[in-house]
Amino acid sequence: MNGILIIDKPEGITSHDVVAKCRRILRTKKIGHTGTLDPFATGVVVILVGKATRLAQFLDKDVKEYDATVQFGFETDTGDRTGVRKEGEKGRKGEGENFSVEEIEAVLRDFRGEIMQTPPMYSAKKVDGKKLYELARKGIEIERKPVKINIYELELSEPPAVAGGLNEVKIRVSCTAGTYIRVLAEDIGKKLEIGAHLAELRRIRAGKFTLETALTLEELEQKVANDELENHIVSMSEAISHLTEVKLTTEEIAKIKNGIKLQRELNQTKTGDFLRLTDSENLLAIGFYDEAEKIIQPKHVLV
Repeated sequence: MNGILIIDKPEGITSHDVVAKCRRILRTKKIGHTGTLDPFATGVVVILVGKATRLAQFLDKDVKEYDATVQFGFETDTGDRTGVRKEGEKGRKGEGENFSVEEIEAVLRDFRGEIMQTPPMYSAKKVDGKKLYELARKGIEIERKPVKINIYELELSEPPAVAGGLNEVKIRVSCTAGTYIRVLAEDIGKKLEIGAHLAELRRIRAGKFTLETALTLEELEQKVANDELENHIVSMSEAISHLTEVKLTTEEIAKIKNGIKLQRELNQTKTGDFLRLTDSENLLAIGFYDEAEKIIQPKHVLV
């Protein structure tokens, strides 16, 4: 099997666990994923099977969309509800007080567009070859450089409400890959001058892949048992349909199979642009273009 499956990750397991379970269910070792989700988070995980694992670099930078709940009242050491509560000043707002819709929306406006975000200590990001969370677990905190992210949409999905004596807001976020929603939750709290952490997180979209087409692990197992999985597999060509398609002739297909460059003049294609090379139905290879030489250079040959 070569293709993409969309899995609705349950709470309490890692994205690596999802891959391991898919390996068992599909009885194949060649499986990967794009875009890690924290164990407490749920939602879309893109699973790459077989030769599709070679497409990861063309999918892992896709825009992500989340439903999230930001809990006000206190911060945690991890930035989410799985962490230990931080003690300290709560700011001008105390526990149990409500924020107005206008007050929340005014703060959300400050986070839309390009902003700088500092990665959290509890993250898999590497600094000097060491994962930050490994240092954090030892009680070590180091300086992290802020990185540029883009938040395309940030809206209240429901009006602010009080839950368990603390204020919370439910938001929908559309953002670039690499955005930490935990940090966003904390930063929203800081703007409101109150501690905050991420209480719930559900990824509802990764690129073109949404929850509507996702299978739970239980559903995946049932589909495989009933031989009904075919309609849920996204083809490799469809998965990277955002790349310009070049349909190859019989002669060109023979060359591509041997990694030979193709002489082609492509309008509106620039040097370095990646191309989807097909036989009209199947993805045969991914190449990149040399505008000056008018050459397609195969990069990943899949046949």
